[in-house]
Amino acid sequence: MEVLDKSWIKRPRNSLEYAQGVSRFIEFAFAHHSADGTIICPCNACAFKKWLTRDEVYDHLICTQFPIGYTFWFYHGERSIGETSNVSSSIFSDVQQNSMADEQHPMVEVDSIRNLISEGLGVGGNIKNGTPVITNEVIDGDAQRSMPSESHESLEAKGFSELLKDGEEALYEGCTRYSKLSFLLKLFHIKSLCGMTDKSMKMILELLSDAFEYARIPSSFYEAKKIISKLSLDCTKIHACPNNCMLYWGEDENRETCKVCNRSRWKTDKKKGPAEASSIIGNKKKKHPAKVLRYFPLKSRLKRLFYSSKTAADMRWHATAENKDNAMRHPRDSEAWKRFDLEHSDFASDPRNVRLALATDGFNPHGTLSANHSIWPVILIPYNTPPWTCMKSTSFIISMIIPGKKMPGNNIDVYFQPLIKELKELWVEGCDAYDALTQEVFKLHAALLWTISDFPGLGTLSGWNTYTGLACPSCNFDNIPHRLNHSKKYCFMGHRRFLDQRHKFRLNTVQFNGRQETRLPPRTLSGSEILSQVENINVTFGRREEIGRSGKRLRTGGTVEGGGTQQWKKKSIFFELPYWKSNLLRHNLDMMHIEKNVCDNILYTLLNDSSKSKDHINARRDLQEMGIKPDLWPRENGKYPPAIYTLNNLGKKKFLTTLKNVTVPDGYASNISRCIDIDSLKLSGMLKSHDCHILMEQLLPLAMRTGLPDEVSAVLIEMCSFFRQLCGKALSAPYLKKLQDQIVLTLCHMEMLFPPSFFTVMVHLMVHLVEEAQLGGPVHYRWMYPIERYLGHLKSYVRNKAQPEGSIAQGYLMEEILTFCSRYLENIETRWNRPRRVDDEPTHEESNPWLDTLFPQVGKPLGVSSYFTLTATEKLQAQPPRSYKLIDMC
Repeated sequence: MEVLDKSWIKRPRNSLEYAQGVSRFIEFAFAHHSADGTIICPCNACAFKKWLTRDEVYDHLICTQFPIGYTFWFYHGERSIGETSNVSSSIFSDVQQNSMADEQHPMVEVDSIRNLISEGLGVGGNIKNGTPVITNEVIDGDAQRSMPSESHESLEAKGFSELLKDGEEALYEGCTRYSKLSFLLKLFHIKSLCGMTDKSMKMILELLSDAFEYARIPSSFYEAKKIISKLSLDCTKIHACPNNCMLYWGEDENRETCKVCNRSRWKTDKKKGPAEASSIIGNKKKKHPAKVLRYFPLKSRLKRLFYSSKTAADMRWHATAENKDNAMRHPRDSEAWKRFDLEHSDFASDPRNVRLALATDGFNPHGTLSANHSIWPVILIPYNTPPWTCMKSTSFIISMIIPGKKMPGNNIDVYFQPLIKELKELWVEGCDAYDALTQEVFKLHAALLWTISDFPGLGTLSGWNTYTGLACPSCNFDNIPHRLNHSKKYCFMGHRRFLDQRHKFRLNTVQFNGRQETRLPPRTLSGSEILSQVENINVTFGRREEIGRSGKRLRTGGTVEGGGTQQWKKKSIFFELPYWKSNLLRHNLDMMHIEKNVCDNILYTLLNDSSKSKDHINARRDLQEMGIKPDLWPRENGKYPPAIYTLNNLGKKKFLTTLKNVTVPDGYASNISRCIDIDSLKLSGMLKSHDCHILMEQLLPLAMRTGLPDEVSAVLIEMCSFFRQLCGKALSAPYLKKLQDQIVLTLCHMEMLFPPSFFTVMVHLMVHLVEEAQLGGPVHYRWMYPIERYLGHLKSYVRNKAQPEGSIAQGYLMEEILTFCSRYLENIETRWNRPRRVDDEPTHEESNPWLDTLFPQVGKPLGVSSYFTLTATEKLQAQPPRSYKLIDMC
């Protein structure tokens, strides 16, 4: 019997290889195992339960994917060739004795559960006779120092054997389709994907255990969760000072009071005093910490990526995939990544070493109408993985959950201490990990490339003050702050300095700020130069209460010695990483919020909104004070003439009507028309960031043509084109140079049109976006859209509003297990095979695979089908040109 090629199983269904493979499989099955002209259909719908004819099986396998894990065709006559499964001998023998006509599950699931358990516990390559062989090489150094190797081995072996027992134990006597563990995993997947509550799961389990008394189904949700949690990775609780002064860990682990503000570590009873003071000897009350940081150790999570045979290959993608056209499609193509590899060649020599990005932002877990509460999850993103998985939520690793109720602000470095310590260990010493792809133990290292946050978050992480006239971190101190006295805000103009020195706009004083521009563009400072600026800044972290002169309590954040407002608020804790100062890009400007703010400025200024427009009476007084654009100065009666960019009522109606009548595909954007009020000629609702993204790049260029003069619409369309091109999936270095020249000229034209109050710091930051794209690669790896969506997902975990951080931690730990397990499960909807929100897959495919490859069918018909006869002219028009000679379509 010949060895069959089964690589076609993982090929797309519309490929020629897949169609030929299905035909070979059917021929093999009918030659070796058929009954009355039928065979068992292995498609996901039939699930090895139905005996069908040749044509029916072919149709099913063409319309649905062949089971990926069914590579040993036991049900179709294969006995001793091909890829045999590593199946438990006891279960395999039981299945062999059963009739092929019984409704049984394929043996690949038993093998998948066994692989899931072994790889989930990190013993994938070290199993003998069903028992894990634990070597000290794959145990963390901390674990080796904390316990003898014998006790660790016994604990690991015990946990493995318990899970293995649950994985091989039949759900009920004689059941070969589900084991106890696989049934619970699929049940928990349903709970997670459908958003079921814990109480609903408890009631379902009670009903199932009562209805099927002989089934091995836990009777309580607690017992079921206890079985699943054996695959969980650890989470450490670290007590923190409620004033964000310090963490009770390391040398300070046993302290009872804060060493900075002297506040108690424990919660206090307002009536009875501190909890420890109210304790009674012999009947001690349990002390509750005032604040808890939940930290998720990084080493174990990175090692699991290599333990799993499903993800080990993806962690090498950045080094193995080719880049034929030298375009930037991934951070590995960026200048910052390449410079990092050149300066740290030892780190770059092993493609398994992990590059990480850190993202964080705060959110209110209770909703906008409840009391203020700000939780800050810290998320790590591994950049080793390919583009189609890199920025998905299933690839995110939560590092810590910084508790509320108040945002940490400048004191966020206090909570970063455990992560920075672990990152330094991963850089210097590394940790031993097992590679499932090569089946060897290697030394795993990791490095942090940059951070992702909104603009205020950038100030929190870096220590740069983003609320002054020097708010731009890229320009640094090479800028002249300009405060508008009447508008009472800083403006950020002067983009002529980015032009060529011989450009005519540099000498133009009338249409700009009344002065000639002779400055050179600001120089981008290196990490070493930034470090020299912050080297001598000493900060005392914490939030302490002080009594002001008026008798009110004042709260002060991290205090800089010397007092006063300083541009640098601290020396960032990230500089403790040995390589941080050599990184070309350390903190990213967020494209999402920049685009949102620019869109708001344009929309409300064009519509002359009374509350949000950047063109108002104070803005005109600022023009008069600066002595520029006299035709726009306010009159004596307090009114001011309309500007060229201000829409009249007819223009507003045309503009808003165009936006309201635009129809976009389902899921492309929210219903923007609901925000438009034609009667009052206003945008009456809140536009979300993604709506502004669609407006800027797709809809505004269309709408502005109807109501604005050409000189205004041309400039704004150029700006919209800039955002659209910068958000492309592929970027090239020569094209980015042209894009930089385009945005500088566009900003200069906007300075000639709009008042100085229009140019907030978010408008100014557009000039630095191209430079960051050159350093960091495509923007969709460095903006906040996937992070914001993930924070909304974490918000759904909050069931106990008294303990929101604990609810999020428990929900994440359970989701982490299910995300890992979903790679090994078949015949159920998981995070990796979920259908799209709108399933446009065709219900039937043509039998000719060559035709499907050239013309793949997208979409499916709606409603009742109808038949009609084409006229001779219509047939002629429908016929393809003779030069193609593809196929006779008639």
